[in-house]
Amino acid sequence: MAGSPQKFQYQFEEDNDHEDEDSEIVPDGDYNEGPDFSLDDGLDSPPHSFEAAVNVEATVDEDHEHVNVQRPNAYSVQIEEVADDPGPFHHATARWVEEYPDEMLAGAPCGNAEEIIPTKFDTIKHNQELNGQSVWGPFDDEEEWELARWLIQNVGQTKTDEFLKLPIIRNRANVSYPNNRTFLKKIDALPTKGPEWHCDLIKVAGDIITPDGEMSTAELELWRRNPVDCIRELMGNPTFREMMAYAPEHAFEDAEEKATRRRPRMHGAILLGYLPATKLDCFSKATRSVAGFRLFHECMRRLLQPLIAAGKHGVEMVCADGRVHCVHPILAAYVADHPEQCLVTCTKESFCPKCRVHRDSRGEPLASLLRDEDRTMTMLEHKRTGHRVAAYTREGLRPVYRSFWADLPHSDIFAAITPDILHQLHKGVFHDHLLKWCMEIAGESEIDERYRAMSNYPGLSHFSQGISLVSQWTGTEHCEMQRVFMGVLAGAVQPTVIHAARAVIDFIYYAQFHAHTSQSLDALESALREFHEHKHIFVDLGVRNDFNILKLHAMAHYVASIKSRGSADGFNTEFPERLHIDFAKNAYRATNKKDYVAQMTKLERQVDDAEVASASGDIDDECGEGASGTGNVDVSADKQPPTPGDTPLSHVLAARPAFRAMTVDYIAQTFGTVNFFAALSQYLASAHALPNRPSQPQLTVSHWDRFDAYRQLSIPYPRLRPVHMLKSMDRIHAVPYIPPSGRSAGSQGHFDTVLVQTERNINPHTQGTALEDLQVAQVRLIFDLPMHLRTSDQPFHLALVEWFNPFRGRDALSQLHAVSRSYAGQVPRTEVIPISRIMGSCHLIPKFSTHVDQTWRPDFIFDTCETFYLNPWIDMHSFYKFRDA
Repeated sequence: MAGSPQKFQYQFEEDNDHEDEDSEIVPDGDYNEGPDFSLDDGLDSPPHSFEAAVNVEATVDEDHEHVNVQRPNAYSVQIEEVADDPGPFHHATARWVEEYPDEMLAGAPCGNAEEIIPTKFDTIKHNQELNGQSVWGPFDDEEEWELARWLIQNVGQTKTDEFLKLPIIRNRANVSYPNNRTFLKKIDALPTKGPEWHCDLIKVAGDIITPDGEMSTAELELWRRNPVDCIRELMGNPTFREMMAYAPEHAFEDAEEKATRRRPRMHGAILLGYLPATKLDCFSKATRSVAGFRLFHECMRRLLQPLIAAGKHGVEMVCADGRVHCVHPILAAYVADHPEQCLVTCTKESFCPKCRVHRDSRGEPLASLLRDEDRTMTMLEHKRTGHRVAAYTREGLRPVYRSFWADLPHSDIFAAITPDILHQLHKGVFHDHLLKWCMEIAGESEIDERYRAMSNYPGLSHFSQGISLVSQWTGTEHCEMQRVFMGVLAGAVQPTVIHAARAVIDFIYYAQFHAHTSQSLDALESALREFHEHKHIFVDLGVRNDFNILKLHAMAHYVASIKSRGSADGFNTEFPERLHIDFAKNAYRATNKKDYVAQMTKLERQVDDAEVASASGDIDDECGEGASGTGNVDVSADKQPPTPGDTPLSHVLAARPAFRAMTVDYIAQTFGTVNFFAALSQYLASAHALPNRPSQPQLTVSHWDRFDAYRQLSIPYPRLRPVHMLKSMDRIHAVPYIPPSGRSAGSQGHFDTVLVQTERNINPHTQGTALEDLQVAQVRLIFDLPMHLRTSDQPFHLALVEWFNPFRGRDALSQLHAVSRSYAGQVPRTEVIPISRIMGSCHLIPKFSTHVDQTWRPDFIFDTCETFYLNPWIDMHSFYKFRDA
């Protein structure tokens, strides 16, 4: 990207730095009493609780590794880019596909292809117009509907009732629903009715004899929806009109927004059912676990029964494009953690649910035969009829003779099991194994000290007490440790350990890509291969005896699963676990704990209807004349319009500076910038020496001049298809130390390190890489020139930076570039630069020796440490950009 002339527009943003359960609900579903269900005796294994997630479509990007990135609209930033020479890159938002041949008629509409059939939402809107009803009906207006939507999504029933009865709401808001009862009636009257709930009664016959001589039984409730109706709801939702593909395609650069299905509020996932949670006390302890396995499969079989005929023969559905398509709904992917994967595939938890690898060979990079549905069902049938089947025991099967997936068409349950990044990689391979091995090698106290001394970075968690004493971890904390883990290990463990650990971290990061190419999949396999080549060090050092670890073995299936089902991030168990909070935990808390499942289904339907109504309303808004938010709209033009001589790169500053009218002496004292006056004078002199300004008088800075400064500079992250950033803006801080005052504890200064575009200083160590023409600096001040020092042809939004020396060659062991501070005499070398030269933030890891210097503290690490490493693992954007630098 360096060296390509670009044209941008510069704008401003506002400064943001100063920044239930008693009422009973009657279910409206149908009750279906099913036949008695007998659970035979079997193997003993602990019971489980179950959740299921079904996915319909997945794609894989291939062949194109490099893409040209375009910065998205963020806050008030508007960007116009004109590149003279785009080089080998392609537009990031383009979609390069090889479409399926038209003559094959794949995905073709049924009947007349030109005929547009009204969707469910179109019909609702038409009926409202025909009957003269408001589009917000049954609510009076948009404001009343917005309040109702907020209440149903965020507030429990008791608190809703209390809120609506407040005098200020009753007397001033004057809403048409004065209490929770009328509010829920309004929600029930919404025209966006989702799939209905049905209740099946399952009678289970146990093996314990009651005192009266009868066999004990249990009656359970299975609440379910028809999955075909749920799929019909998704296919016809206009929210996904531009996100659906009706025919196969070979995608080279895919524009699919998978984040849509990961957002609960986007209604991209529909709850299918509530499986019964029971202790099965009617069974003896020896048979209870197998009875639980069989009960799960019986419930799932009833739940997915409609998919059998629909998958075989197809079902005509009105889709979001307004045309009728013949849809064959199938079970494409099953998202679950390892215990549930084994439950679904009828295998024991000490065996792989996808392949037939021997339990003593799971730690080796061997190509094992995959499990086969027909073969597995044949072995289970032979076992049921009393035959001796050696492979049944060798492959770790469980005696579940009526699996729910046996009759599902066009499905392979073993191939449908997808990678689980959360439990397999973050919690499993990294936290439960690699981290513990390395702590045993280096020592807990040494690792703790390194985490405590780690340099700060915006958004990076700081483990001020180390990590050894933490008893409960979350997936977020696992990710935070990984961001600096390689810097923590440097100097603390043997070189071979570094190689093995880096391979694991690289694998975890590659596995999280949102879109893959053939090159990234090769890198994923290469990382796993590198780990296997160096893992012997853990045996040599005595921290492991073998590597028969199922979660480690699961890494061997990632590439095949990604090619078959799409990138692993789309099937991470973090999403269904988040849905479990919404659909189970929060829904249960909203009930009065009496017949709670029936109440949960009613509540879920009400929330579901409200969200679908909201989504359809959003679609109407986007299509109307008053649509906004999708185009390049300057929402800040009335605050401070850009001037012709302003910064040529789209960087975002607050509309009002946080620090006003500061003198040179005050800046030097508060921000610690002793060379500010000299650096600014040099900048003005250099600007005057430019060829286009020979006749203009030279501007000089005075100690009496006043300067406005900003707390932070924000730069939009470029849109990279393979990676997803939770933050849209890269925020760079230059905040001075605030001393304690009264009850305020004050705060340490935050002066972030950045990558700055240099003026063609050739560095052979970075030439031809993403770091070419870039150099590290620490931002000490972000400020504006006073009005009398500005000129029409020069930028006046500037930054004072302290330079680091150019990048050295990559360290042979860690493969990281080292940098150190650049000094002019005894003080850091400083320079005033336009903020347009700042390309983004970066994280520097202090270079530890064999033991941590006890004087190092995160707030003063840049003053005490001499050498640092550029950290490519600080976030997914940096890893993607600098992984090969």
